[in-house]
Amino acid sequence: MEDALIASNIALWIAVVVLAVIVLALLRQIGVLHERVAPAGALMGTEGPRVGEAAAIVPVVTWSGRPISLGAPNPEGASTLLFFVSPTCPVCKELLPAVDSMRRNEGNALRVILASDGPRAEHESFVFEHRLDPDRYVLSGALGIAYQVGRLPYAILVDSSGVVRARGLVNTREHLESLLEAGERGVASIQDYLEKRDEDQRVA
Repeated sequence: MEDALIASNIALWIAVVVLAVIVLALLRQIGVLHERVAPAGALMGTEGPRVGEAAAIVPVVTWSGRPISLGAPNPEGASTLLFFVSPTCPVCKELLPAVDSMRRNEGNALRVILASDGPRAEHESFVFEHRLDPDRYVLSGALGIAYQVGRLPYAILVDSSGVVRARGLVNTREHLESLLEAGERGVASIQDYLEKRDEDQRVA
């Protein structure tokens, strides 16, 4: 009886050691996969202004009736995130809290403008239900044309000097954050940054 108990304890400890080795191996593989899987960046197509070029300057009027000039240099030194949305776009609505969170986190360094087009009546309930800031919401067909926005939700980051720093189709919060990251790193997109980093590592 005592021999059987000792044997079972030995078998149990062997099982524990084997499981520990398996867990460590899995953790290592997860780390390798994490390094290989690149973060998702905004989907930048061929349409729209080129990154590094001056943004189109478009005069618009906010929902509250205040005239502003989008794309122009900002004397206050803030970058501008133009987020193109539509009341009929479900993904746009899901991203509104993330956009507002980004605006609050960036403070005075980032001005966020929500842009759409169409008759004002079609946007009344959208603005009310989502409690959109009337000074940050504009209706302008000319703005979408100037920036060649074909699909939504779409975002463009313009720096304080009026230069396009990043742009792309954004379907997630990660896509939105990648625009700010790309702007800070001075690259067209996160994908470009990762490709350059990998190339530098191969050369080194």
